[in-house]
Amino acid sequence: MSNGSSITHFLLLAFADTRELQLLHFWLFLGIYLAALLGNGLIITAVASDHRLHTPMYFFLLNLSLLDLGAISTTLPKAMANSLWNTRDISYLGCAAQVFLFLLLITSEYCLLTVMAYDRYVAICKPLHYGSLLGSRACVHMAAAAWGSGFLHALLHTANTFSIPLCQGNGLKQFFCEIPQILKLSCSQSDYLREVGFIVFGAFFSFMCFVFIVVSYVQIFRAVLRMPSEQGRHKAFSTCLPHLAVVSLFVSTGVFSYLKPPSVSSPVLDLVVSVLYSVVPPAVNPLIYSMRNQELRDALRKLLQYTVFQHQ
Repeated sequence: MSNGSSITHFLLLAFADTRELQLLHFWLFLGIYLAALLGNGLIITAVASDHRLHTPMYFFLLNLSLLDLGAISTTLPKAMANSLWNTRDISYLGCAAQVFLFLLLITSEYCLLTVMAYDRYVAICKPLHYGSLLGSRACVHMAAAAWGSGFLHALLHTANTFSIPLCQGNGLKQFFCEIPQILKLSCSQSDYLREVGFIVFGAFFSFMCFVFIVVSYVQIFRAVLRMPSEQGRHKAFSTCLPHLAVVSLFVSTGVFSYLKPPSVSSPVLDLVVSVLYSVVPPAVNPLIYSMRNQELRDALRKLLQYTVFQHQ
């Protein structure tokens, strides 16, 4: 194969070699996918329908749930279909679309988590300025900036990656299309290094966002520990800890996946880690946010009671 245009499809990594295990993986991931759809769908519906949740924090949470739904829907259905039909194929255009959408959604989610850290910082450290700094227009602009950053980042990487000549076959050692795996098929060192340069720039941007989140939480914890009221401290922690848990899960799985030493790398471990950072967070995030947030639990309870009442 002389270039990328001669490749009509890619071969994704299979979860298992035997038919029984393939079907087991299908049912397992179907359960995870349905749980993610239900959890994120309930949060979106609850926030949209309950006027008490029409605040900046829940507006950003609604966007986070939309991004989680999109991210898990980009990778998991194709993997489930391949396991069910005993195939590994994904078309060239399908692979490009998967790379673009996954990058768009994951980058937007990371930017949104950074914005949510700022929201918590202002709410706890500058409560008197919360209304002016995080008005409805400012919230829409910040959410749009997160989505726009994801779009530009995904467009840049996808366009560059799929313009690189590929001559090392069409097998990807991943269950979904991912840029590092596609770059391993490159036969042009200069094009390969150009994309690596883009990745390094993206990593630097991600690190700066991480530093912002850490600095924000240092200030938040200092402010919370100075609160005289135990009830005030509890309420502050109940709104911050879910976000901190989501950020920790998102960053730790992503960092381990891309920065783990080659000495501990193996096909099975790589597959497990890729599932951890691409599948687990979208499924677990709704649970994390609903566990310690009384307002959200009350809204979800009211929504479920209304749904049950309507069907009686």
